[in-house]
Amino acid sequence: MPRYRLTVEYDGSGYCGFQAQADLPTVQGTLERAILAFSGEAVRIAAAGRTDTGVHATAQTVHVDLTRDWPAQTVMNAMNAHMAEEPVAVLACRPVSDDWHARFSATGRGYLYRILNRPAPPALDRGRVWHVRKPLDAEAMQAAAQALVGLHDFTTFRDVNCQSASPLKTLDVARVTRVGEEVHLVFAARSFLHRQVRSMTGTLVQVGLDRWAVEDVARVLAARDRAACGPVAPAEGLYLDRVDYEVEG
Repeated sequence: MPRYRLTVEYDGSGYCGFQAQADLPTVQGTLERAILAFSGEAVRIAAAGRTDTGVHATAQTVHVDLTRDWPAQTVMNAMNAHMAEEPVAVLACRPVSDDWHARFSATGRGYLYRILNRPAPPALDRGRVWHVRKPLDAEAMQAAAQALVGLHDFTTFRDVNCQSASPLKTLDVARVTRVGEEVHLVFAARSFLHRQVRSMTGTLVQVGLDRWAVEDVARVLAARDRAACGPVAPAEGLYLDRVDYEVEG
């Protein structure tokens, strides 16, 4: 049974997250309906990660098993044709070995969080950035973010509904930079806890607004207490923008 690897981008604004849910619009449901429409096969796809309601992706990775050995270009083009009215697109498709898995073969994931930092609200990027009107000190946020790098107990930044077996995670990258009117936060790790990135972002913004000191981020991390976390950043600024694999299939 041929297995295909798909690279997918989507605007998550109108979806109730990635994971398929009965009677609710989801990215997974949209992809699976497109596959059914062109192939006649009702399938269940696997993804590198499940993004929450309102979260976007520029490089989500999924795989699908089909009975017929379709040309990869045909799979991509046919799916895109059947999703023409949806804010979802297959950017690339190629066959992979049947032991390659979009989730379990992944060795790293990267997220970008975009903050529009200006007085005026977004017009073109509404729903795709977090609008923070007051000036942010990106350099202070960058300094504070370094306390998060490495192996830590991230209970403070873990959603109460997180299903991960352990709060221990290794954060490989935490980087904050100003790009014109935007402040970008980049995080990379093998895996993340539920809403970890949005929780860390919200806390770092407290530093950027000079409400918290740089040293406070290390303090709240060490507290291992969800109540110590800053306000959680909204979903609309978050993008899954990278999935890494040692074996490409």
